[in-house]
Amino acid sequence: MALPALISARILPAALRLLFASLRLSVEPRGFSLPEPGYGCLFAFWHGDMAVGWLLSRRLFGQRPNTAVVSRSKDGAILSDTLGAFGFRLIRGSSSKGGGEVRAAMTKALLEGGVVTLTPDGPRGPAGQFKYGTVRIASETGRPLIFATVRFSGGRRLNSWDRFMIPRPFSNVTVVLQHIDVPRFGSEEELRHYSEQLPLRLGHA
Repeated sequence: MALPALISARILPAALRLLFASLRLSVEPRGFSLPEPGYGCLFAFWHGDMAVGWLLSRRLFGQRPNTAVVSRSKDGAILSDTLGAFGFRLIRGSSSKGGGEVRAAMTKALLEGGVVTLTPDGPRGPAGQFKYGTVRIASETGRPLIFATVRFSGGRRLNSWDRFMIPRPFSNVTVVLQHIDVPRFGSEEELRHYSEQLPLRLGHA
């Protein structure tokens, strides 16, 4: 195995598992109800929260079929190796840009009762803004969007476009889950307006 692949497929997953296991994780609200097994949903978190988000999805949804949407960039190739080690099925590409095949694969996974996990502001931002493709798929399939807002008590926030957060080992992490039933839209303008206003509903200005 080449060195980059060794890092992305073995070393990085092991390091992230150790970090995640050390965190004092709490989920709010208490008693939050996830969709029943066999009923598909989208699970999303911001790109900057990936250090926690991917393994959080695996923990919340257990053994349910869980598919990650990852870009075709070089960074996406590294992430794909890591997520494959976590047990995710993979869809490579974007739901917004030239993503007919990606949207079809996401729709199929949702209608078959699986979880589709993604970062709706990835892979290049703007940070904290939903891409229209994510909202469109939730609307067209009628499947709920479960959004995780992640709050860290300590760690290092990088000076990157997504303000990527590396939590301090053994620190407190609070996850706030919200269930969103995306409506049907009568026009593209309605969809875009809803997508642009959605971060405000989630507490991200």
